[in-house]
Amino acid sequence: MVLKHPINLHKGTTAFFVSGLMLYYSNFNQGAWLYLSLHGSYGFLWLMKSRIFPDKQWEQNVSVWYGLFVFLVLGLYWIAPWVLISNYYDPPPHIQAFAVALNVCGTMLHFSSDAQKYFTLKLKPGLITGGFFSRCRNTNYAGELMIYIGFALLSGSWIGFIGITAFFVGAFIPNMIKKDKSLSRYPEFAAYQQNTGLLFPKFW
Repeated sequence: MVLKHPINLHKGTTAFFVSGLMLYYSNFNQGAWLYLSLHGSYGFLWLMKSRIFPDKQWEQNVSVWYGLFVFLVLGLYWIAPWVLISNYYDPPPHIQAFAVALNVCGTMLHFSSDAQKYFTLKLKPGLITGGFFSRCRNTNYAGELMIYIGFALLSGSWIGFIGITAFFVGAFIPNMIKKDKSLSRYPEFAAYQQNTGLLFPKFW
């Protein structure tokens, strides 16, 4: 099994999962529809990304059991919609607006930086120091963090933040550290590291 398959399955079924929650709890308020729209469309965009500019790290072969484990762990991201919909919570307008803003900006940063990385490395392998990576070494993670914080905010509970917190601590941070160690093989990395932030842009 290729690692991307359980990941793509989870992303692609999110819209159906959220729709199922709405039907089960008979909750069709604005907050539920907004969540379905944001997280569902994100899953669709992820599937497009996987076809057009796939991430190399998800192309490795894994066992079926590990693939099942990955799918179940990704289920932590489904806590937020469950909390939102099962509690019949309807986020106030300012929370909805902020969540949409985070989602739009995060989606742009996440997918655009991944596209830049994919096509740049395809044409000219090496250290990427321009564009979305000129001030931040992990713009894609920054964007993904914004996206899932927006989802969690809509839940109206700290429980909705369990998924993104777990992945930030257990996956994002280790992967960013691992990436820095890998990029340190380039002679120009030391100077690049001083002028960029690990997760947030460095402007001075």
